[in-house]
Amino acid sequence: MNSDLAAQVRAVLDVDVSEFRAQARADAEVVKTELRDGTFDNHRSIIGLEYEFYAVADGRWRREGDAAETGTELVRVPRRLLELIRFEKELGLHNAELTTSPQPLNAEGLRAQAAGVRSHLLSALETTRIEGMRLVSDGMWTIPPSGETARDYLTDSITDDGVRIATNMTDAVRYHAMANGPNTPSPFSIDAPHVDLEADTVMPESLITSIQPHYQVPHAPDLPTYHNYALRVAGPLLALGVNSPFFPPDLYEEGVAPETVVADARAENRIFVFESVLNSEEAKKVQFPEDLDTVEEAVDRVANDPTVVPMPVDRGDRFDDQFATLRRKHGTFWRWVRPVFDGADRSSANARIEFRPIAAQPTVRDSMAFMATFAGLMESLPQNEHPVIDQDWRVARENFYDAAREGLASEQRWITNDGVETTDPARLYADLFSHAEAGLRNAGCTAEQAKHYVDPLRERVESGVTPAGWKRDEVRERVESGEPLGTAVPAMQRAYVGNQTETLLDGDFTDWL
Repeated sequence: MNSDLAAQVRAVLDVDVSEFRAQARADAEVVKTELRDGTFDNHRSIIGLEYEFYAVADGRWRREGDAAETGTELVRVPRRLLELIRFEKELGLHNAELTTSPQPLNAEGLRAQAAGVRSHLLSALETTRIEGMRLVSDGMWTIPPSGETARDYLTDSITDDGVRIATNMTDAVRYHAMANGPNTPSPFSIDAPHVDLEADTVMPESLITSIQPHYQVPHAPDLPTYHNYALRVAGPLLALGVNSPFFPPDLYEEGVAPETVVADARAENRIFVFESVLNSEEAKKVQFPEDLDTVEEAVDRVANDPTVVPMPVDRGDRFDDQFATLRRKHGTFWRWVRPVFDGADRSSANARIEFRPIAAQPTVRDSMAFMATFAGLMESLPQNEHPVIDQDWRVARENFYDAAREGLASEQRWITNDGVETTDPARLYADLFSHAEAGLRNAGCTAEQAKHYVDPLRERVESGVTPAGWKRDEVRERVESGEPLGTAVPAMQRAYVGNQTETLLDGDFTDWL
C-alpha cells in the first residue's frame, strides 16, 4: 500500500504547476460566466454541516492491574469500520467525519439536521462500541494511543523512493503530497506557548477537529455581503466556542512550570495549529480572509491562491466537472470563512459560505446551536442592513485572533443595531442573539424554537464559562494540588469524555457546570 501511495504522490508531483494554474484560471472564467447567467442562484437558503470526531478507547478492555488513570487513549479507526458507519476519512487514522444532507433553512430543515446528526451518530456509537472505541466531539485530543507518545504518533513517517509518507495519516494522496511538494513548509511546526513539535508531514494538523456549518445563499451575486457579515460574527462566535486550550503533555517544552503552561494556554489553539502547520512564507494558505467586493472576486481568489498540490483532474459529465481543476484547487483553499461554488448538475448548482472557526463541541445540541445561530445571523443581518457591516475589517480580524487567545475574556468589539460600538459582552450578545433568533423566525421557526436553538450559547454568556474555560479550571485545580501536567491534562480529558458520554446526544454543555 505504501508503495502504491508513494507512486500516486510522485504522479501528483509530476503535474505541471503552470498548466494547473492556467486551467484553474480558465475554470474560473467558466464559473463567472455561469454566475452571470444565474446558474448558481436559488430561491431559498440551504444549510448543511461537516462534523469531525476522533476515536478513543472506551476502557472496557483494561487488563487486570492497569492503573485507574487509563482509558480514553486515542485509537486508529479501521477503514472498514468507517465504511460501515458511513463516516468519511479525515487527515489522521483516528479521525472520522460526518457530513449531513443539505436542508432548507426552516423549522423542518433544522429539525432534520439535528435528527440526522443524532440518529447517524447514535448508530455509529453503537457500532464502534463493539470495537471497544468511542467517537469524541472535541477541539483537540490530548491522550495519545496506548504505549505511544503524542510526539511519536504525530511525527512517525517513512521514506519510499524519495517520497515521505506519514505512518498514521489516512491514505488520501493530497495530504501526503503536501509533505513532498516544493512549496510546502519544511519542517511542519506548531506555534503555541511552550509547545515544541516539528514534523516532516502535515500530521500535526490531525490534533484538531471542528464543525463547519454551511450556508447556501439564495442569490449568488449577494455572496460578498454574507461573507463580510460572516467575518464580523466570526470573533464573537469563536469566543463562545473555544475548546482547545491544552496539548498532549509530552509536546510541551521541558522545564516549563505547569502553572505557567496553564496561565499561558490559549483558549482555541486549534486556530494556531492550523495556521502554523500549513502556512509558509511563500504561501499563506490558512488565514482570516479580507472582505469581498464582488462574487467574481471570490472565484478569482481561489484561482489565484498559491498552488501547493497541483493534483491531476479527471473530467466527467457532471456540471461542476466543467470547472474541475478550480474545485480541486479549492480543496487547499483554507480560509476561516470560505466561499464555495459547486453542484452535480445545474439544478443543484449553488454558492455557499463555509464557516470554519468553530471547534467540535461537547454535545450535539451545542454544535446545532452554532449552526442555527450562524444561519439565523446570515438570514437577519443582511436583510436588516445591520451596521456591524461597517466595522473596519482590521477590527474584525483582531476580534478573531483575540477570541482565539482569550475566549470570552477577549473584549470583543461590536457595533450594535443602533450603530453604537461596544465591548460590553452583555450588550454585544444581546444584539447578536436577538438577530439570530429573528433570522430563524423569518425562516419559519416559532419564537420558542428559535430561542431553543440559541439558548446553549446564551447560557455560556450568562455563566461566563466556555468549554476551554472548563478545561482550564479542571487542569488548574489539579496543578495547584501538586499534580504534574502529565497527569493533570489526561485527568481533565477523561472527565471531559466521561461527561460527554452522558450528554452527547441528549444534553448540552451547561449540564456539566
